[in-house]
Amino acid sequence: MKRVVVLTGAGISRESGLQTFRDGDGLWEGYDIRDVATPDAWRRDPELVLRFYNERRAAVLEALPNPAHFALARLEAKYDVCVITQNIDDLHERAGSTRVLHLHGEILKSQSSIDPHLVYPVNGPNIRMGESCE
Repeated sequence: MKRVVVLTGAGISRESGLQTFRDGDGLWEGYDIRDVATPDAWRRDPELVLRFYNERRAAVLEALPNPAHFALARLEAKYDVCVITQNIDDLHERAGSTRVLHLHGEILKSQSSIDPHLVYPVNGPNIRMGESCE
């Protein structure tokens, strides 16, 4: 079976209603990346970081895969497909893609700040400070 590698970015999920980060109306509008998307930001103001990502998480949970996501998933019937994406959403997986590598992490998973080897699924749009991952 032939192997196919597909690289995707924010544009594929835009049709599903998810904002991109860098467009004029993107998610960085109104936010300084250093305030919400760095380890220093987490140490300075974890509540702001959580609020920012909780908003993103809610949008992802409302979004549905679009025809492009489904088309890539259908390729698996004929090819050994690996999707490598910059996206943090799970729309490729919900469309049926089985081999997806998320370069920037997954918004529906949470990593322990004490033990980075512990990664948990997030069940719902919000994470609050003090919530146990276990």
